[in-house]
Amino acid sequence: MAARLVAACALLATTATAFVAPVVPTPVTAVRGAPVDETVIGVQAPVGFWDPLGYSTTQPEAFERRRAVERKHGRIAMMAVVGLLFHNADIEFPGYLSLSQKLKFSDIPNGLYGITKVPAAGIAQILLLTGLIEMAWWPASKYDGDYGCGFFGAKYEGEEKVRKLNAEMANGRLAMLG
Repeated sequence: MAARLVAACALLATTATAFVAPVVPTPVTAVRGAPVDETVIGVQAPVGFWDPLGYSTTQPEAFERRRAVERKHGRIAMMAVVGLLFHNADIEFPGYLSLSQKLKFSDIPNGLYGITKVPAAGIAQILLLTGLIEMAWWPASKYDGDYGCGFFGAKYEGEEKVRKLNAEMANGRLAMLG
């Protein structure tokens, strides 16, 4: 009987928080000169600003870094999903992946099994290119995520930039789900 009472009280206590007004976070000061408020980017209904551990107020530098990592991982995931869709639609490069092994791009199977058919030199090239991009083109120390190339060459400011960044964050989160 006591166990049921405790369970009922716990259930009521957790559902009661659903009726509490959301706490509006205080804006985070840009740690590395980010041109937009990171507490605004990625805030979407129905959740709103979701920071259950309070990193935006207790550890603003860590929050800004985590947001930059989320943005970068989202961009990589979006590219990976596009690559996966192209490959699964049998849209492949013509020619050979490896001339010495007589392995064509079209011989690589779809899905995760395909990576096992790529020669070791190809895996090394992929890792080398990824490292070059990580160190030189998209450095981890650049928290604002603006690498100077714009959105297909177009530069945005103000509300339009915030709208584009929100769309990028939402699409990146969806791509990370795979």
